[in-house]
Amino acid sequence: MTVLKSYGRARIVRSSWLEEGGRRLDCNPYMSGALEARDAINQLAVPKDPLKRVTLGIFDSGRASRNWVDDVRYGVPYMGSSAINMADLSHLPLMSKKQVARNPMLLLDHGWSLITRSGTVGRMAYVRPDMAGLACSEHVLRVVPDSEKIPPGYLYAFLSSKYGVPLVVSGTYGAIIQHIEPEHIATLPVPRLGDEFESNVHELVDSAGALLASFQADIDRATSLLFEWTKVQNPTGAEWRADKSDLGFQVASSDAEPLRAWNHSLRVKKLKYSIEKGDSSLLADLVDQEWLRWRVMFKRIDAPREFGIELITQRPLFQLFPEGRWINRKFLLSHSERYIVPDRTILIAKQGTLGEDELYCRCEFITGERSLARAYSDHCMRLVVQPGEIEAGYLFAFLRSDAGFRILRSLSEGSKQQDLHWRTVPTVPVPRLSPSKEIKIANLVYGAYASRNRAVDQVLAAVGLVERRISGVE
Repeated sequence: MTVLKSYGRARIVRSSWLEEGGRRLDCNPYMSGALEARDAINQLAVPKDPLKRVTLGIFDSGRASRNWVDDVRYGVPYMGSSAINMADLSHLPLMSKKQVARNPMLLLDHGWSLITRSGTVGRMAYVRPDMAGLACSEHVLRVVPDSEKIPPGYLYAFLSSKYGVPLVVSGTYGAIIQHIEPEHIATLPVPRLGDEFESNVHELVDSAGALLASFQADIDRATSLLFEWTKVQNPTGAEWRADKSDLGFQVASSDAEPLRAWNHSLRVKKLKYSIEKGDSSLLADLVDQEWLRWRVMFKRIDAPREFGIELITQRPLFQLFPEGRWINRKFLLSHSERYIVPDRTILIAKQGTLGEDELYCRCEFITGERSLARAYSDHCMRLVVQPGEIEAGYLFAFLRSDAGFRILRSLSEGSKQQDLHWRTVPTVPVPRLSPSKEIKIANLVYGAYASRNRAVDQVLAAVGLVERRISGVE
């Protein structure tokens, strides 16, 4: 037996494992659970195919400088490695179509499995229908299944399982920034668990992809209808940057307290005017002010899952499968029960920097059993609507828009790290429609999130089926 230590963790491993690995003494293959996963797969009385045998290719797009554009007419939405698990893909940056044409390997296709290959290695995603045709980072491996040899959804479910991930991660190399290359996973063993079983798993994963495409279409449709019916401006990124009125102006008076030009933007004033000249309400009259101004900070105390609650911070808030830190539930709730939010709460990322592609001032809608079982950090501003004042789904459809994003950002305070303050956010004007139209828009949002939650359940169910079959439970 040999004891290996890594970052305060220790593990006893078999000496035979060291011999197999050519006496490799770095901790990756041993601490990741890869050897246990390999042994569990080898013990299965089923055929195993090397990954390269059931795929048409395993590749990345190659390194190249990135040429960005502002206008969707000249660009292709681009996903960085941190974006492959984003639920809402409507705010991606645009890479030049000319650059994409020069390197078609940037583009994705439906049914591929994506694996982050540098930095945080081993995060995975299934290319759903609305991701096909998007460009993706060179830091993401594309695993292209041969659908005549293996169902794409089954391959993804295996690779993202507790058996697949350790085998992928064990191939990493590098001292500071970890990497994997296609050849490192080409021989990874894929257990073949029977045509009927694999097809059932594939159907779960692929129909989940269709549900997520429906989710995207419905929330985009909700926002589009809102601006179509209210006749309010909702400038695209290209239209926003083409307006040069903020390059030099003077202000005689303003309700904004800070003296930065940013907080007195004429472009934002135009947006507000287009809202206020029609039927509108102030956010202050629509939401519970106590939830809006709430903020309680405390020391995080880690706890096992059976005694803990998962705390989600800003960045994972927008992920399809958010992962947070498990902390002591009793200690957390003793400070404030408002770390857990009610159904149909709107959360706003309230701290960050002003980069166009940053999550700061983006919004998320909290609904569904999994989301409501989590806690959310004080870096997420809570908007809980007053009963009878407005539909939460309608308010979300507005705040997630480009116009809502720009107005929220105009309220920023701070130097490097920007912040939204509870005293200024209530001044946001909200365009209004008839109750029947607002409910129609809200129902699109509610239906979209129902589809998204079903999709998450189906993917987790598919992965669970694979794990139980390999472990011998089923």
